[in-house]
Amino acid sequence: MGERTMHIGELADRLGLSQRSLRHWDEIGLLTPSGRSDGNFRLYSEADEAKARFVMLMKPLGFSLDEIAELVDSRDASPQHPLAGLTPERRAHFAEAARSRGEKLRRDLAAVDDFLDLAG
Repeated sequence: MGERTMHIGELADRLGLSQRSLRHWDEIGLLTPSGRSDGNFRLYSEADEAKARFVMLMKPLGFSLDEIAELVDSRDASPQHPLAGLTPERRAHFAEAARSRGEKLRRDLAAVDDFLDLAG
């Protein structure tokens, strides 16, 4: 028996994304569906869903699509160690960028909390 697949609408619902985003990711090679139906509809696997969730983790950190594609390629090469396929310099770049951007996100969230306290 083959692996369970889903159409683009189901995957979009599961991820909370638009179908347009998934189509765009397919067009640029970021998330290619595992297959196509007899009617040529995109079919996504659970592994595709996991890859999409990985992409979604990178987006709030402000990485460019090219950087996200680099991370996805590295993850595809070694899913247990997603950064293992990168050079030490690139790993350091991504780690520093994530730390810096994460700190900015924490500050932004603190500002939201401050505002909500005032709005009481």
